[in-house]
Amino acid sequence: MEKFAILKEEKDEFQCTVANILFFKGIGLHTGKESSIAVKPAKAGSGITFVRKDLKPNVIIKADAGNICSTTLRTSIGRIDKGAGSGKSGAGCISTVEHLMSALWGAGIDNAVIEVYGDEIPAMDGSARVFYEAFYESGIKELNANRRYIEVFKPIILKSGDIYSESAGEKSVNEDDVSITVYPANGFEISYIMDFNHPLVSSGSFDLKIDGFNFHKEISKARTFGFLKDVEYLKKNGLALGGSLDNALVLDETSVLNKEGLRYKDEFIRHKVLDLIGDLYLSGYRIKGRVVAKKTGHDINSKLVKKISGFLNDSKLKDGVQAEQAAVPNAVAAQFA
Repeated sequence: MEKFAILKEEKDEFQCTVANILFFKGIGLHTGKESSIAVKPAKAGSGITFVRKDLKPNVIIKADAGNICSTTLRTSIGRIDKGAGSGKSGAGCISTVEHLMSALWGAGIDNAVIEVYGDEIPAMDGSARVFYEAFYESGIKELNANRRYIEVFKPIILKSGDIYSESAGEKSVNEDDVSITVYPANGFEISYIMDFNHPLVSSGSFDLKIDGFNFHKEISKARTFGFLKDVEYLKKNGLALGGSLDNALVLDETSVLNKEGLRYKDEFIRHKVLDLIGDLYLSGYRIKGRVVAKKTGHDINSKLVKKISGFLNDSKLKDGVQAEQAAVPNAVAAQFA
């Protein structure tokens, strides 16, 4: 199979985990239910592992493209049984993981165990800021193992035509309307184009080479957003039940309802970038590449991640690193480096 991406060790960088156990508690953005999580240290090579501690027996879910089970207005993961169809929700499903995953990426955390009490990650303030700042204030621990990256060799392209099909009963979309491509690059860059029919959101673009140093200032504080006119419809469909001015930007026809206003003049597009980073981290690794995204959401983001993971799983050993995530037989084995 032609190689588009491969897993490779970075000789000058080391994997990291959290130095201490951290606790977060709050309301789920979509479920409206109270939930809590504990973020714990993990061994090198174990990656990010979620554990539904409120279920008996506990359900262990790897942060992995193959475990993405829903992408309706958020990204959810669950343990997917082999042979399960795309309509399967996944055992022990955990909703809205993207903000936490984005914060883990920004803080440089490669390995952690996330114990979850509930079926959704707490929304906190609707951004990645609370998680990110807590990680740094508590401390990041460097591990004795080289960091692994996904290195992109050739452009990996997805367009709306790869997602939507009238034959499947889904909405037909202009072929050029939605797209995402990853090009080879030395670092990690995102160019994002957004277009909403609203005077404040409207059209815009964002372009930045992103790393752990500028993630906090430029990305982490951007909050999720929604439109007041859509609230009733969403709630009737079991979504945004926990949404409020405390954890989301809410817009009416002409303005932002939040008293504090915007944290960035282009906060909306920066939150789309925040989501994209979190979704991409479900590949299990950081990516070396330039991501060019146009009007994307969790659905096409997740399909790109699955496509990249497919290239990795089909590749052979490179520099002594096998392109597969380390197995985690149980949560205890992954903890406490």
